[in-house]
Amino acid sequence: MKWFKGPSGRMGLTAAAMVIGGACVLAAQQAERQWKIHDMSRTRPQVITPGQFATADQPSKPPSDAIVLLGNGAVDLEKNWTGGRWTFADGVYIPGGGDIKTRQEFGDCQLHVEWAEPTPASGSSQGRGNSGVIFFGHYEIQVLDSFENDTYPDGQCGALYGEYPPLVNCCRPPGEFQTYDIVFRAPLFDEQHNMTRPGRFTVFQNGVLVQENAQIIGDTADPRRKFTYFKATGPLDLQFHGNKVRYRQVWIRPLGPEVPVFQPAGE
Repeated sequence: MKWFKGPSGRMGLTAAAMVIGGACVLAAQQAERQWKIHDMSRTRPQVITPGQFATADQPSKPPSDAIVLLGNGAVDLEKNWTGGRWTFADGVYIPGGGDIKTRQEFGDCQLHVEWAEPTPASGSSQGRGNSGVIFFGHYEIQVLDSFENDTYPDGQCGALYGEYPPLVNCCRPPGEFQTYDIVFRAPLFDEQHNMTRPGRFTVFQNGVLVQENAQIIGDTADPRRKFTYFKATGPLDLQFHGNKVRYRQVWIRPLGPEVPVFQPAGE
């Protein structure tokens, strides 16, 4: 698949790719047309128990269908993660060196992360409270102490690293727990390794929208922003960047296929 740079400077699809994408949407719409408006025979959504929001003193309570990756003490480090030298004490997970990576692989997902920057604050720019949430080893949502700490915009807290600055800076002071709620749609590729769907991120930091359906340009670790083919699932990483950013809870909800635009069946 070929890419072009539009007037806005963002990357777009060629006309051929848009035709292919349109055909996929049309097929999905046709599948939905079996349902009439207010059709009582339509499949019901799964019933789950909602969770509770995090507070300054208490971590969030995950929804009933979430997979808790961190939050149940030291056992979670051994059961769910590999690599790194992290410890659990007083309800928080503290890096002692090295990234940790999930043993399980995920694809499209909703991810919740709670963290707190070191206090007292020290360092400046990228040397102050640096960590990150990394998807598939390719795409990083930056964790940084950006409270009264200037740095390059596409590397501050809430950025899709090296690509999109956050819409706003809504960081709390060092020592206070903060939250990410991330919706990730992974890039998809065909059998010839051509991309059929770009990856996208929507991110809320502390309940505030900081990334809205941001389309991934390329690998955040690659300055050429070249897309790398990989399968539709991969591990999640919590980065150790030399700063002891504390984590309190991480949970994930794998997501099903995207819902197509609804086209009701005729009466």
